[in-house]
Amino acid sequence: MNVEDFVSVLGCDFYTGVPDSQLKALCNYLMNTYGIDENHHIIAANEGNCTALAAGYHLATGRVPVVYMQNSGEGNIINPVASLLNDKVYAIPCIFVVGWRGEPGVHDEPQHIYQGEITCKLLDLMDVENFVIGEDTTAEELKNVMAKYNEVLASGKCVAFVVRKNALTYDEKVVYENDNLMVREEIIEHIVSVTGDDPIVSTTGKASRELFEIREANNQSHKYDFLTVGSMGHTSSIALGVAINKPDEKVWCIDGDGSALMHMGSLAVAGNVNPSNMVHIVINNSAHETVGGMPTVASTMDMVSIAKSCGYSYAVSVDNFDDLDNELRLVKSRDELCFIEVLCSIGAREDLGRPTTTAIENKENFMKFLKKE
Repeated sequence: MNVEDFVSVLGCDFYTGVPDSQLKALCNYLMNTYGIDENHHIIAANEGNCTALAAGYHLATGRVPVVYMQNSGEGNIINPVASLLNDKVYAIPCIFVVGWRGEPGVHDEPQHIYQGEITCKLLDLMDVENFVIGEDTTAEELKNVMAKYNEVLASGKCVAFVVRKNALTYDEKVVYENDNLMVREEIIEHIVSVTGDDPIVSTTGKASRELFEIREANNQSHKYDFLTVGSMGHTSSIALGVAINKPDEKVWCIDGDGSALMHMGSLAVAGNVNPSNMVHIVINNSAHETVGGMPTVASTMDMVSIAKSCGYSYAVSVDNFDDLDNELRLVKSRDELCFIEVLCSIGAREDLGRPTTTAIENKENFMKFLKKE
């Protein structure tokens, strides 16, 4: 089904969400049609944030909003759906559009497998009636479903469309780019050249894939790295947990701007704990690049001031490799919580692979390394 028909059937004029590659057609349509427009389209920090924005929209207008997300974000909406939107509380209607990663029977990455199994079950448990859209779903079929759903929405309940791979199509192209010069994979190469035998915790998405391939190219062990293949937004908290319990190790966190924004309170917690052995690096391309390149709000933020306000002892921003190398060498020898923002371009090489070890193998090797076995 082409996305124009899908949007027409929904009949809504306000969308908010977190981008998903499974919903790339919808995301690109929204960017081409609205861009980022507070009256029609807002990309939020996380899925709970979207749901609350949607609630505010309904309270102010009486109209039905749409929240889009990958199914990994269902966990973030459980609280606002159950305690805010539910018809036993405020009865706020909302249409959820959920990209179905890890659908049973469809090959996907390990972090999506269990989430895929429980995608519709979670919606059922939240009393959100849901309909699966596949490649063979017609606009007429969707109209019939939407006629029924309009009655459900009018009663103050929520509904969801679960979107299978390639179910939505869009012919127009969108180019996502910025003016930054440094390439993320090269940035990570520079980080690895300084970290030596120090442990690294890397964020979900292409950054971890690039770190894995850099180790392969260097004939280095993967034992030094914990690759956070899921749990977007929690990478720095994982690194913090390691740093607290391994005070004699310099622990490096390779994070992304989308991840850092998703659960930003993590910075305040890290700053309050203030471990002297942790370096938090945020590679900022101001984009959700792994799922298509849609923008984050990081281009308009002063990440350094935020880190300092949260309690990081040392925080800097760099936009070139000379400064990056100088700062990496400096923070390696500093006994304080450090933060480096690295301004980065959008894009990765087309032949970028994926880790050839399993998530369990990665965990076990990393834990053995930390024990120095």
